[in-house]
Order: sequence, then structure tokens, then C-alpha cells
Amino acid sequence: MKRIKRLCAILSAACLLLSGCTKAAPAEPTGSTDSASAFLSSAISASSAITTSSAATTVSEPNLTIPENVLGKRSDLLPEVTVDKYKVPEGEGMDFVKKLKLGWNLGNTFDATGTDITPEKEMSLESSWCGIVTKPENIAAVKGAGFETIRIPVSWHNHVDENFKISEAWMNRVKEVVDWAIECGLYVILNTHHDNAAEYYYPDSAHLESSQKYLSTIWQQIAETFKDYDEHLVLESLNEPRLVDTKYEWWMENGNEQCRDAVLCINKLNQLFVDTVRAAGGKNADRWLLCPGYDASAEGALNDEFVLPNDPKNRVIVSVHAYLPYNFALDNKGTADWSIDNDADRRSVTDFMDRLYGKFIQNGTPVIIGEFGALNKDNLEARVQFTAFYTAAARARGISCCWWDNNAFYGAGEKFGLLTRGDNFFMYPEIVQAMVENAE
Repeated sequence: MKRIKRLCAILSAACLLLSGCTKAAPAEPTGSTDSASAFLSSAISASSAITTSSAATTVSEPNLTIPENVLGKRSDLLPEVTVDKYKVPEGEGMDFVKKLKLGWNLGNTFDATGTDITPEKEMSLESSWCGIVTKPENIAAVKGAGFETIRIPVSWHNHVDENFKISEAWMNRVKEVVDWAIECGLYVILNTHHDNAAEYYYPDSAHLESSQKYLSTIWQQIAETFKDYDEHLVLESLNEPRLVDTKYEWWMENGNEQCRDAVLCINKLNQLFVDTVRAAGGKNADRWLLCPGYDASAEGALNDEFVLPNDPKNRVIVSVHAYLPYNFALDNKGTADWSIDNDADRRSVTDFMDRLYGKFIQNGTPVIIGEFGALNKDNLEARVQFTAFYTAAARARGISCCWWDNNAFYGAGEKFGLLTRGDNFFMYPEIVQAMVENAE
């Protein structure tokens, strides 16, 4: 079976080569955000003739037929999962997160960034990291596999003029894929992704005013574009906001004044986001919104200084990213072993979930894990067991999860790929089955 899967992946890659998409898919970068080569108003005028119906796509009549039996028969690798049951308070927030059920990230796609991006080159960013342009069949396959939510990370800074006006072509293309997802019956999470840089937003007091200008301008445009969309569209303020290029970038230090300042600035930026979206009119008035803490980590959300923004509609959800345990899930040099029968392995998942439950869930504040996963180390059975238990443990506490899929399957990078987008073939259906079966 593994040889067949690899053959299908090779055929998929061949299709990409024949279509001109020859760049390999690298892992999502974890360093500093690339500086944009900000193009001036010519970017907007160059795209002004592009309409929603013709925006940067060769698909004229999208095929949104939901495929059946996309995962095949139930795998023998799926474990029997037993988890403790937790009391989840009643309320519309918990009910809404339950509807989201299970999510999939369209990673390394609209979040891709680059340098020297001109109006003529901007649309090529979509495929620059993942090697392929998104097709409606990809979105339909995600729904057919059993996912109920798709998170669409988007970096905006390569697509703005000097006044932060978003290119019409880029906005239209993002909107087109959002529309495909909603037509498939999926919930959509739309965010600002790799825009964390001093030129755009940076969570410290020195950059607070300029950060507020950038984010308010960006979110005004996004909220206006999508103001008539119902609750199937969820907006997320920031992606992993952090002190880029400092020793605290990924490891916040409690008690450190620089880190404390960053947390307080993130609180202010989250509040600005809520106020901006709510003021945009239409269905933004009561739209569900996501807000993270420092670097979107569990520790960032659990920090005593982190507070959720004030929202008169009380429709803010805590956003967390948790590739935990790190040495198994995210560290390429770490262990490939994880067992559902090992108490320490189980605790490496449940400890942070219990703390999130204690601070937020049991007090009526909903939580979503917007990114999780376990990169491939040729350890399929361990990944299946981990994914099944992780998903079940989260849902037992009222938390829904979204797998990070960066379309990466080979090489030395972060291999989180599940769906080979060239042919809609799930390379590891066992992992998807583990999630779907335990997300109920």
C-alpha cells in the first residue's frame, strides 16, 4: 500500500511539472517575515479590471461535487480511544465550536510571501511554496473526507500599496476560494498570517501606532468584502503574534518586561480587530471572531496578562496553535515514537488541554486549536495513534482542532501533508480517519 501511495504522489508531482509548477514545496518558514517590496498604486490600477468572476483562475465552472468514500475502508491502524469526559458548559460559543468539529488548513498557499513582488508577479505567490494553484476539487475533497472547517491563512503585505490598499486581484482570488468552501458547506477561518514585521505590525510599544494603522486598514477592507457572509465565515485577528528576530520569538519568558509589553500590545491589537470588524456593518455585527495570545501558543493564552477583547456580542473564541509534544510533533530531530498506551505520552497531550479547559472552557469561553499535527518521520502508526487521541481529548473538553497541511511530503522540511492537491489523493487516509472518527 505504501508503494502505491508513493506512486500516486509521484504521478501527482509529474502533473505539476507538466503544468509548469516545478517548485518544490518547502516547509512553512519559522523565521522573520520577508519584507515586502511594496508596490505603489500601480498595483491597484493594474488589477482594477479584474472582477470576482475572472480573478486569477483558469477554472470557469468549478466542480464542487463532493466525492464519496474518499478515504477508503477503515484502517486497521486506528486504535480504540478512551478519554475522560469533561463537563462542557452550555452556551452558543460551545455549540458553535462543536459545529466546526474538525478543520484542515490550506497551508503554504495564500500565506506564502516573497521579495521583489510586482503587480505582475503577485498572483504567483499562491503556488510559490506549495507548488500548485488551489482547485475547487481540492476543497470538495476536504469536505468529502469529513472535515467541517477549512482555515485559509492569508498574508496580505505583498499585495498592498503604500496606503495598505489590498490588490483587487488578490482579494478576488481569496474570495473565490472562500466561496468554493462555503458552497461545499464548510466553515471558513480567514486570517492575517505572515504580516508580523516592523513594516506592518509588530507587537511592541515602539511599533504599536503603525501596527494599529496597518491592521485597521487591512481588516476594514476584509470585513467590507465579506460583510454579507453568514456565520460560516469566521475571522481571525493575527497569526502567532510574537517578537520576531529576538530570543523570545518562540519562547516567551514570564516576568520579562519586553515579553510583558508584547502581551499587552497583542491585547490592544486584538481589541482593535474586534472593534474594526464590528464597525464594518452587515453580518460582521455578530460574526464569530478568533483571537490568539503571544505566538498563538497555549502558554501565550494561559499567560496572566493575556485578556480577551471586550466584545458586546460576546462572540470571541481563543485561538491556540499546539504542535505538542514538540519533540514528537514538530521537531524533525526529535522522537518518532508516541503510544496511546503510554501514560507519559498521553499526558504530553492532555496537560496543556487541561489548563486551557481550566482557564477558559469551564468558564464559558470557547477555544479552537487552529493548527496542530505531527510531521512525518516514517512513523505512520505512531502518528495515527497520536492524532486519534489528540482529537478525542480535545473534543472531550469542548475544543475543535484544525490539522496543518502544507502539501509537503518529501525532503528534510516539515512534512505535514495529507492531501496531494494535484489529484486529491489522501496520502495518509489513516490519519484523516483517526481525526474524523474521534471528532464527534
